[in-house]
Amino acid sequence: MEAYQGYFENGRFIPFDEVSIPERKRAIVTILDEPIEEETKAEKQRKAFETFIKEIKACDEEIPEHFERVNFTRELDL
Repeated sequence: MEAYQGYFENGRFIPFDEVSIPERKRAIVTILDEPIEEETKAEKQRKAFETFIKEIKACDEEIPEHFERVNFTRELDL
């Protein structure tokens, strides 16, 4: 038996983590008397992406044809 945590939204179950639920298995759903107060990882990522797109559209800087190559994993001494 496996248990998954998540929440219901618009009639669908949204798990907190990625899960693989087998087809045609008997299931028991327990609804708790606790509202979801914190955003899920997917909601945070969606909001961050929407903010990113909004800021790109609001930017008045010219976008160069070629970008300088960047290594974000390289450590720097400032």
